[in-house]
Amino acid sequence: MNNPVANVVFDPDMLRRFDVNGPRYTSYPTADRFVEAFDPEAYKAWLGKRNIGGVKKQLSLYFHIPFCNTICYYCGCSKIITKDHSRSAKYLQYLDKEMALTKQYLEDGDNEVAQLHWGGGSPTFLNDEEIAQLMGSIKKHFKLIDDGEYSIEIDPRKVSRETVELLGKLGFNRMSIGVQDFDEDVQKAVNRIQSEEETLNVMQAARDNGFKSISVDLIYGLPKQNVISFNRTLDRVLAMSPDRFSIYNYAHLPSLFKPQRRILQEDLPNADQRMQILALAIRRLTEAGYVFIGMDHFAKPDDELAVAQRQGRLHRNFQGYSTHADCDLLAFGATSIGKVGPTYSQNVKTIEEYYDRLDNNMLPVLRGIELNADDILRRSIIQSLMCHFELSLESIEIAHLIDFKKYFAQELEDLREHEKAGLVRIDDKWITVLPAGRMLVRAISMVFDRYLRADRQRTRYSKVI
Repeated sequence: MNNPVANVVFDPDMLRRFDVNGPRYTSYPTADRFVEAFDPEAYKAWLGKRNIGGVKKQLSLYFHIPFCNTICYYCGCSKIITKDHSRSAKYLQYLDKEMALTKQYLEDGDNEVAQLHWGGGSPTFLNDEEIAQLMGSIKKHFKLIDDGEYSIEIDPRKVSRETVELLGKLGFNRMSIGVQDFDEDVQKAVNRIQSEEETLNVMQAARDNGFKSISVDLIYGLPKQNVISFNRTLDRVLAMSPDRFSIYNYAHLPSLFKPQRRILQEDLPNADQRMQILALAIRRLTEAGYVFIGMDHFAKPDDELAVAQRQGRLHRNFQGYSTHADCDLLAFGATSIGKVGPTYSQNVKTIEEYYDRLDNNMLPVLRGIELNADDILRRSIIQSLMCHFELSLESIEIAHLIDFKKYFAQELEDLREHEKAGLVRIDDKWITVLPAGRMLVRAISMVFDRYLRADRQRTRYSKVI
C-alpha cells in the first residue's frame, strides 16, 4: 500500500475549521437516502440472486434487540424501556419467524455465516434462557462457521460471570462493553451508574471464557465532563487493557431524541473543552500503543482490525469497522439495516409494525435502495478513504472503467482546499489523507457524496468532530 502508517495529528485549529455536519458513512448512500419504492418484493428478488454466477458468499447476520431496563439520557438508539420480559419473549418468537421467512427466499444451502452481531438497545436485557433461545433459533436456520466473528454489545451493569460463560459456550468470541465515563457526576447526569468493579468483572470473565477481542466504548462531550475527570477515566480503562477503544462524540440533539431533554445545556462542556478532552484521549491512547483505525476507533497493533488495515482488508458497515468486506449482511428485528448485493434495506421502525408484517407473512422491509453504477463507484472511494486513508486512482479507473480526473473534476477542485490546508495530498496516482487530515476523514469523504452536493441541509447529521 502507498501509505499504510495510521498515525494521526491532532490540530485543534484545523479541526475547528473543517468541523462540519456530516454522515458517518456506515453505508453509501446513507440511510436517509433510502426509499419506500424498495419494498419486500425487491428484497426477496435480491435474496434469490445472491449467488448468481456460482460464487457463494458467506453471510453476516445482525440482530437488533431494542430493549433496555433503564434509560441513558444521552442515547440516540432505537430502544424500548421496560422491565417486562414477556415483551422480549414475544420479540424472540418473531425474530424466529423473520429468519424462517427470509430463508424461504435464499437458495438451498445458502446459510453459511462468518460474522454475527447482536446490538441494541441492550442485547443483555435478555436473560440467560432467552439468550440461549435466540442463539438456538439462529443455529436452526443458519450454519455458523468454526472460526467466525461472533460479537455482542454488553451492558456490564446487567451481566453476571455466569452469563458471560454462557455467551462463550454459545459461540460468542468478541464483545463491546459500554462504559462512556467512570466519573460519578457524569454518570448521575446521564442516568447510567456503573462501577469500575462490575465492568472489570465482565472483562475478566470474557477473557476467562475465550473471548478474542474486547472493545470499550467511551463518549466525550457528556454533561459534567472535563479534562481532569476524563483523564481519570482513561487511567482506569487503560489499566483494564481492552483490545479496542471506540471514543464517540456526544451529539446533543434533544429535538430528535427526547431523553436528551433531561440533559441541561449548561452542564455540557463547551467546544474548546470537548476539543481538549478529545486531544487528551488521542494522546493517551497512542502513548499506550493503540493504533488509530479511523474516526473514533483505536486498536492494539495485533488486533484483527489493525492487521486488516495494514493488509488493505478493512471494511466499514453498519456495525462500524469490520474485516469482512465480502459478506452480505442480513439484518433482523425492528429498524435493522442490511446489505445484499448492490442494495441496502431497512426494516419497519416499531415492533407493532414488525409484528403486523410478519403476522401477514410479509418480510418487514420498510425501505431501501438499489445502487446504480455511480453509487457503487462513489461507495468504493468513500470506503477506501474511510478505511485506508488513501485512494489509488488507477485501481478505481480499472474497476469502474472511468477517467478519474474527468469524472471527478469538480470533486478534485473541491479537494484543493483540503490539500492547501495539509489534510490531503493529490498526485497523478493517489489521493492520500495525511496524518493531519485523518481525524477529518468524514469531511474529506463528503466531497465525493453526490447526494450531499444536491442537498445542503446537513443539520440532521452530527458534527464530524
